[in-house]
Amino acid sequence: MRARNGATEAGFTLIELLVVIVILGILSAIVVFSVRGVNDKGQGSACKMDKATVETALEAYFASEGKYGDMDALVIKGFLSGASQWHTVTPNPAGGRPDVTPIAGKACAGV
Repeated sequence: MRARNGATEAGFTLIELLVVIVILGILSAIVVFSVRGVNDKGQGSACKMDKATVETALEAYFASEGKYGDMDALVIKGFLSGASQWHTVTPNPAGGRPDVTPIAGKACAGV
């Protein structure tokens, strides 16, 4: 056996490097699976906020015009910057406040 000389044998062994690589792999796998559902929660929050924005625009339109309008009227009069991607305004046949309903097939249809 050779005697250890600090100047000639500085560094890590192959086993030590493999152990570090395995530990980093395990930690990265944990992080990837823990942040996996964050996008779904954000999508649901954005959908709820979109619905609240459309409902607020409906009430502002009613306060200004004295009647409820549809999505196109909200955009034309400037109460919304553009039509909603997730919700539509469904007129009430009785003439009352319209319903804000999710668009079928969109990501937040269940919210």
